[in-house]
Amino acid sequence: MRIPSKVKLVDVGPRDGLQNEAAPVPAEVKIALVQRLQDAGLQGIEVTSYVSPKWVPQMADRHAVMAGIARREGVVYSVLTPNLQGFEAALPDRPDEVVVFGSASESFSRKNINCSIAESIERFAPVVEAARAAGIPVRGAMSCALGCPWEGEIAPGRVAYLAGLMKQIGVQHVGVADTIGVGTPRQVQRAIEAALQHYGIDAVSGHFHDTYGQALANTLAALEVGVWQYDTAVAGLGGCPYARGATGNVATEDVVYMLHGMGIATGIDLDRLVDAGAYISGFLGRKPHSRAANALLARRTQQPA
Repeated sequence: MRIPSKVKLVDVGPRDGLQNEAAPVPAEVKIALVQRLQDAGLQGIEVTSYVSPKWVPQMADRHAVMAGIARREGVVYSVLTPNLQGFEAALPDRPDEVVVFGSASESFSRKNINCSIAESIERFAPVVEAARAAGIPVRGAMSCALGCPWEGEIAPGRVAYLAGLMKQIGVQHVGVADTIGVGTPRQVQRAIEAALQHYGIDAVSGHFHDTYGQALANTLAALEVGVWQYDTAVAGLGGCPYARGATGNVATEDVVYMLHGMGIATGIDLDRLVDAGAYISGFLGRKPHSRAANALLARRTQQPA
């Protein structure tokens, strides 16, 4: 396939990026981050999750955040709903899309959510059914699609197996996720080709972490097979707690800089995006995990990056 001329990015910073922060991030800061992201032109934002606050206390303010965002036409506000109880809690907050997740690694599935892959799919099936009955699209995140802390490299057949299970329960879109950031470009292409056994190219996205500095190369590899939708996180927020040394999701700023340099349209204003990353990084007391953002911020003050 030819490299796409347009790409859609879903910024997962407000949810996936912030959920593991130890210090509380107030609802008003999360709301302001969402506002800055949509001001920058993001058309997809993963806002929060409806997991038990006992397990993810950072997302306990989900209702306040969803109520506080100033929704903009054309922007899809998605939320993570790991079970039917979570979906029912999310429904009054009017999400545009719900996200369920499953692992391509049996070990990761058992360690992360204490059940097998097949059992996790059984748990998500009523969520998908309820969401679709309510007219809400469902996206499936396929975690550890390239590597697992316990099992090592994941075979493409495991990705195909998980994608097939998600297709069976009615998930409309799947994301190939390198949860611990160990994948390399050819692995990415094989994993995507496995997902394409069950989904069309318009229903497959990439989600890459930058633990080994491969995220941009992996994005390019996915572009080469026609993938035009990606999850990214402003300022490179986030990361998997099971990946020692992980630096988080690939930074939205870095991906946008690369795409624009390739002549690929995103609809995103890079300067405003850099400001959004600087805003949340300033609150967290650190520099953005984005080379592009730090270089552009340094250029503004005429200092070396």
